[in-house]
Amino acid sequence: MGEGVPPILCYHKVDPRLELGFTQLGPQVFRRQVETLARLGYRALSGAELLAAVTSPQPSNPAPRTVVFTFDDGYASLAEHAFPVLADHGFPALVFVITDYVGGENDWDVQYGWRVFRHLSWDDLARWQERGIEAHAHGATHARLTWLPDAEAADELGRAREAIVQRLGRAPLGISYPFGAVDARVRALAEAAGYRLGFAGPAAAPDAADPTPEAPHDPLMLARVPVYGWDRFGVPLVLRTGTWGALGRGVARLTNRFAVGTALIHKAFGQRYT
Repeated sequence: MGEGVPPILCYHKVDPRLELGFTQLGPQVFRRQVETLARLGYRALSGAELLAAVTSPQPSNPAPRTVVFTFDDGYASLAEHAFPVLADHGFPALVFVITDYVGGENDWDVQYGWRVFRHLSWDDLARWQERGIEAHAHGATHARLTWLPDAEAADELGRAREAIVQRLGRAPLGISYPFGAVDARVRALAEAAGYRLGFAGPAAAPDAADPTPEAPHDPLMLARVPVYGWDRFGVPLVLRTGTWGALGRGVARLTNRFAVGTALIHKAFGQRYT
């Protein structure tokens, strides 16, 4: 393809229920963003298309108005409020699931505002897979891989991948590193587990909104631009150029750093504490 790497958007919850954290986005806002991008002529890439773009032997600037939609955690509300909107516009997407919690509740997470959210089931994932919504891995338990010994991190990566193979009949190309945390050791473990794409936080690589041939992209260390609840514009600020785009991406990077607080609570009280 030779297109380089387009902006990779990262969403979490698309849900009408408010919470105290940053990751909830209202369904109307999400619909407005997708409809605006479609009206402007954007094209969304699948996982295979993104892999081809990243690994092209002749990288160049990304094709104009291309984007990748990704969703971390795999919340059940996506099947009602996000996936139908994407499918209606012919946009594929990558959803990263926590395989030990598929079909269950998010009691692995800090319950900000005492809100409990359910995760997509394997049946949900199989059904939406037929409409271009690809299931990829987000670890088995959402443990922060950079804090685990080699054997435990390898188990998280391998067990998540195998669960998707067994339940959906296809090997996932991608791993979204929980909390966006990745280093050279975890990257090597992900590659050894069979992943070909790795998705991290917004600071993992050069600015994902403005990649250049001089700033090569490692397919297992891809930066994403998170879309948080405050980014309510038709074209998300993180996709824009100029001052507003730089501001949006800067605030997104700062917001992403607060994710370490959840990881610290996990470490202090154990993965299940609710």
